[in-house]
Amino acid sequence: MIRILYFARFREQLGLADESLTRPPGIETVADLLAHLRARGGVWAETLPEGERLMTAVNQELVRPDTALRDGDELGIFPPVTGG
Repeated sequence: MIRILYFARFREQLGLADESLTRPPGIETVADLLAHLRARGGVWAETLPEGERLMTAVNQELVRPDTALRDGDELGIFPPVTGG
């Protein structure tokens, strides 16, 4: 099971703050999981389109899309932080 947390505009657009997902077969990395979420279609494909700039954290540490996922991990998905 992987817990997914959605932040900022992703939370608003999806209407979901978090969910728990049994890791489907073949989902090994953050990029795999993002592709799986996009494949849901509709608002998922619109909110998390391929090439979308976003940040991810596994167990509260910023990670790259090729980072491996394991059962029990917590994945945070949020827009890039901008400064001013």
